Amino acid sequence: MPDSHKIIALAADHAGFELKNHVAGILKAEGYEILDLGTHSAERVDYPDYGRALAEAIAAGKAGRGIGICGSGIGICIMLNRNPAVRAALCGEDLSARLARQHNDANVLVLGSRLIGEGMAMECVRVFLNTEFEGGRHEERVKKLGKC
Repeated sequence: MPDSHKIIALAADHAGFELKNHVAGILKAEGYEILDLGTHSAERVDYPDYGRALAEAIAAGKAGRGIGICGSGIGICIMLNRNPAVRAALCGEDLSARLARQHNDANVLVLGSRLIGEGMAMECVRVFLNTEFEGGRHEERVKKLGKC
């Protein structure tokens, strides 16, 4: 895995706060550097603010990949994908996480904290971080994703 991919940016709203911290702890133990963009408590916040911060970090090259978390995953995913540098994929199981990387070169994994348990969330994270983009027939399609 390229060194830039050892830096993982994480962002969550209040609903994703606990899962974000769980994921961050495990990834740190596995040797990843974590760029924690918040939130830093379970106090109510707005997911678009954290999605924007994560998208900007990815666009600026501060992290090779990112993980965004909100209650359903839908809201933060919409916000993330407004940035043309981001290809965010909402995944609830490991096959989606694998295909998001292989076929779409997704650079942000999105999780719905109210829809996924910690075990499956970590399986998605591990698959996402350890799967490479296949390129080939997918290359031209992915290039089109960044054009608005």
